[in-house]
Amino acid sequence: MPDPTGQLQALAEAARTAIAAAPDERALEDLRVRYLGKKGELSQVLRGMGQLPPEERPRVGEVVNRVRDEVEGLLARRQEGLAQEKLEAELRGPALDVTLPGRRLVPRGHRHPVTRAMDDIAAIFSRLGYEVASGPEIELDWFNFEALNIPADHPARDMQDTFYVDGGTLGPSARPGVLLRTHTSPVQVRSMQRAGQPPLRVICPGRVYRSDYDQTHSPMFHQVEGLCVDRGVTFADLKGTLAAYARAFFGPGTRTRFRPSYFPFVEPGAEVDVSCSICGGTGRRDGKRCGTCKETGWLEVLGAGMVHPKVLANGGFDPAQVSGFAFGFGVERMAMLRSGIDDLRLFFENDLRFLEQF
Repeated sequence: MPDPTGQLQALAEAARTAIAAAPDERALEDLRVRYLGKKGELSQVLRGMGQLPPEERPRVGEVVNRVRDEVEGLLARRQEGLAQEKLEAELRGPALDVTLPGRRLVPRGHRHPVTRAMDDIAAIFSRLGYEVASGPEIELDWFNFEALNIPADHPARDMQDTFYVDGGTLGPSARPGVLLRTHTSPVQVRSMQRAGQPPLRVICPGRVYRSDYDQTHSPMFHQVEGLCVDRGVTFADLKGTLAAYARAFFGPGTRTRFRPSYFPFVEPGAEVDVSCSICGGTGRRDGKRCGTCKETGWLEVLGAGMVHPKVLANGGFDPAQVSGFAFGFGVERMAMLRSGIDDLRLFFENDLRFLEQF
């Protein structure tokens, strides 16, 4: 076989010329395959070395390695040069305004209207000096009923439609003792026991469960209970607190009205109405009867009252030394009244056409 040294020198010269003239990265990759690939020109020379005399192979192998290193270096430098040329072309092009906002690839999500209402309620009462407290959703009968002055034979239990827990199954009347809480009032008793002494001001937002489902009721919904206990707390403090809350949540012109009512855990108790947010409390809207307040100008929003002495005692407070007030309302109802929604089930059906309005 003739000496391949001259062939290798010619290959190296051709590679120098071709690589220097490569216009882009794709052409450069084609040259790499042409010279260094498994079927490339350099590989063909290596396969022919087996025909050389043994004493010639080291010298030719050294030339082959030198040519391969040179071609690899030429390819690497040209790669860097092409990258630099591309960067310079971009810099010479139209200027990029990096202060422009990014393009959003997907629509932005947003908070559920019930979550927004709960956050707004918590923020209002936080400004009034209340802390947010929480408790278990699977509750003991004692905290849910007994501690709140609702004994086993109390008629108020018939209104609760309670989900009792029995061996992992749920049913309206499976077994007293463990249940899904029917209101967040049990957190009030737990908060009193944790505090040990007044003053105490907490709100208790969370999920509650009742066996009921129609246009204005859901088997799972959200409530906020409020509790204030201290020395010298009066019904006037309750009225002032709820009036301030109503103005903050529904609007500065909102008026409140208290009507006597009965709840076993407060004495005296009251139903609280606010002036209709749809008709402004006039009972008329656009010259017609307001269907939201049924022309009364008032909307019932919550129940409240002075904490019953038995409840204070069950919480570990001395009713002879301290007094307090409590209130509770449904978050969904608050959101419905503020937004003019007439069907509570819309909050839980996950219809984007409804949710995107918020």
